[in-house]
Amino acid sequence: MLLVVFVGIWQLKDLFYGRYGLFLRTMFATADELIRTVRGARWANLVVVNLRILIGFAFIPAGLKKVLGQPFTDPANTGLFHDFLHSFHATGGFYRFVGMVQLVAALLLMTQRFAALGTLLALPVLTAIAVFCWSTGAGVPTRTVVTLMLLGTVALFVWDRDRWRGILVSDRCETTIRVAAQAPVIDIKLWQRCGAAILVLYSAVSWFSGGVYRPRGIELDNPAFYILPLLPLFPLVTFFIDRRRHR
Repeated sequence: MLLVVFVGIWQLKDLFYGRYGLFLRTMFATADELIRTVRGARWANLVVVNLRILIGFAFIPAGLKKVLGQPFTDPANTGLFHDFLHSFHATGGFYRFVGMVQLVAALLLMTQRFAALGTLLALPVLTAIAVFCWSTGAGVPTRTVVTLMLLGTVALFVWDRDRWRGILVSDRCETTIRVAAQAPVIDIKLWQRCGAAILVLYSAVSWFSGGVYRPRGIELDNPAFYILPLLPLFPLVTFFIDRRRHR
């Protein structure tokens, strides 16, 4: 739904040109130029690759829990928010299907190469989760995190706007869609390796922990408790290596 709205607004601008032609042409031309300028900036590309990794990684434990059939909340919890999650878990096949979609979206986002497809999958999922959280009175931290993830995914969608422009073009119209080449302002292959390393390390931690690992307080006797904080170091180290290569 959100995808159709965004692409529709962009594509249907021609319908209003008759009455507000000059204003709309100026507005969309300015927006195009702004986005084009930002896409060429090194800092913006760094934000985007890290945002893809962050949102993708957030989907991994949530998706794994569902695929493995593990409950997403403690069975003892009650209330509208938790009651829905209990019923969601009880569906079985649908619960696992949503988890699989989340994992596929995470993998696509963290590859960088296919991140646009990952955004396309993540956007409706996060939209549904955000509406669910706000409708059922989830805790403020949960609503805040989910809303920020949704806004980040919308930003990623806008970043790849050229790829979506042809979706609502009429079959009777011959249209050429041109996707602007990405300026080599960062080492994208380096960031692809960063995403792969995070996936491998978290998968190994979960494997040896016997399930989806989420720290619950201070667990000094659990090796995974010491390994998990290393994950944020991967983007940090990648940033410094990338910075050194582009001096």
